[in-house]
Amino acid sequence: MDKLTLKSAKNQYLISFLSVAAVSFSCLIVRDVIDYKIVGYLLLVVVSLLAIFLEIKPVLLGAVLSALALNFMFIKPYFTLHIDSAEDILLLVMYFIIALINAVLTNNFRRMQRAIQVKQTRASTLKLYNTLLDSLSHELRTPIAAILGSIDTLQQKNVNLSEETQQKLHNEIEKASMKLNYQVENLLNMSRLESGYIHPKLDWCDVKEIIYNVCDRLKEETKDHKITYTIDDNLPLFKLDYGLMEQIIYNLVYNCAQHTPKGVNINISAKYEVDADYDTHIDLIKKCVITISDDGYGFPPAEIDKAFDKFYRFKESKTGGTGLGLSIVKGFVEAQNGTITLHNAEDGGAVFELTFAVDCLPINSLGNE
Repeated sequence: MDKLTLKSAKNQYLISFLSVAAVSFSCLIVRDVIDYKIVGYLLLVVVSLLAIFLEIKPVLLGAVLSALALNFMFIKPYFTLHIDSAEDILLLVMYFIIALINAVLTNNFRRMQRAIQVKQTRASTLKLYNTLLDSLSHELRTPIAAILGSIDTLQQKNVNLSEETQQKLHNEIEKASMKLNYQVENLLNMSRLESGYIHPKLDWCDVKEIIYNVCDRLKEETKDHKITYTIDDNLPLFKLDYGLMEQIIYNLVYNCAQHTPKGVNINISAKYEVDADYDTHIDLIKKCVITISDDGYGFPPAEIDKAFDKFYRFKESKTGGTGLGLSIVKGFVEAQNGTITLHNAEDGGAVFELTFAVDCLPINSLGNE
């Protein structure tokens, strides 16, 4: 048994002792106005509460101590373990038996509850892994097959390939590698979120630069779409995590490109807002608001609430995917104390709105930094 376990066990014994002592001495103050049977009920309640929160041995200690306290302080003659009345002896014995049975049954019930929870957690985890493996069986196999096929063709010595064909095969390898890297990054990011290892490194970020850089990386994926920008010219710098913001914008734009028809317009807007703080009437709440929208079909209204669930894929979705992209976005946004909302536009299409209440630094003040 390690030191931490020993310390925890000692604390439980101490809690059990102090709980019984506190109730006993509280009742001792009013011993002349309450019947000792009521004191027995109160001590029994204490033992029941201890059985809910503590392990069996500290609870048994509490049951024994409560019986001794009832006898010693509340059954005449006081401050002695001697009992004159046969009825009081029977009452004390019954109390002791009931306290012990109550402690054991409550403890067993807790153990059963924990076993059921463990079983449910394992079943949920197994279902999660099955869903993940089912998703990855296609999402990882397809780009890997494309890479291996292209490499095999390029390595064939008895086939003369034109430069154009070789370039196409190289492009296929690059595209498949990028897709494979995207899926692996999503898995790693989800692992970081699940383990609680996300610690944002806040620094001054140029949101406009992040948006343009991400869209440049996604040129191939968005070549059949039109991307428009609505960004304030004097957008200040915001204190955000550059890497997390890159992944957020990347996943949202990639999601729009993958789940909308060709020719759809994807609009990205970023603006700076200032709201009055009605609690103080003095301070102002400064916000960075980023909106990514499209004029596609939007999300099924009945399923829109599940959009950010892990591994969830819409029933009518024609494309694959692991269902991790949007859940990662939500996790990364919330890690920076931001919020994300999703709704369908009135004239069609999906609208993602990200709001971050963060510090800002006007561009025109950089010369004075």
